[in-house]
Amino acid sequence: MARDGLVQVFVSIGTWDNRLASTLEPRATAPHRRMRIIENLHAAGVPCGVLVAPIIPAVTDMHIEHVLEQAAASGANIAGYTVLRLPLELKDLFREWLHLHVPDRAEHVMSLIRQMRGGRDYDARFGLRMRGEGPYADLIRQRFALACRKHGLSRSRDLSLDCSRFLPPRPPSPQGDLF
Repeated sequence: MARDGLVQVFVSIGTWDNRLASTLEPRATAPHRRMRIIENLHAAGVPCGVLVAPIIPAVTDMHIEHVLEQAAASGANIAGYTVLRLPLELKDLFREWLHLHVPDRAEHVMSLIRQMRGGRDYDARFGLRMRGEGPYADLIRQRFALACRKHGLSRSRDLSLDCSRFLPPRPPSPQGDLF
C-alpha cells in the first residue's frame, strides 16, 4: 500500500520528556520508543509523519522543535499538531492533573488555554478547536511552521494520498449507480 501511495502513518508525540509523558499518558509508549516506530516504518518504505499532540501551553510547548527535529532525523516527512482540547469533563480531570504534577504553573497554564479559547476552557468551533486563536496560538503556529521548514517536513494539510481505488460503501439500490 505504501508503494502505491495508499497509506501514510502518523505517530503522536506530545513531549520529549519521558517523565512528563508518563504522567500525561501513563500506559502509553515512551517518546523515544515512538520515534523508533517512525524509524522502522521509514526503513520499511512506509511514509510516516509526526503529530505533535497535545501541545500544552507552558508544559509541553517547549518540546515542539525538538520533537520535530528528532522526527525528521528518524525519517518522518510530514508533521501536524494539535493544541490541548478540554471538552466536557476533561477540563476537570486536567485541572486535577495540573494541581498534582505542576502546581506552581497550574493557573498560568489554564490562563494560556483560556487565552487561546476565547476566554473559555474549550472552544468546539471547527477549525479552532485543534489550533486555538490569539497571540499564544499564533506563536505556536509560527514556531511549528519554522521548525517544519528548518527540518524539511511538509505540513499535514499537504498530505496527498491516492484515493482513486477507494469507493464508499453503498447499499444496493434499484437505481443502480445513478446516485
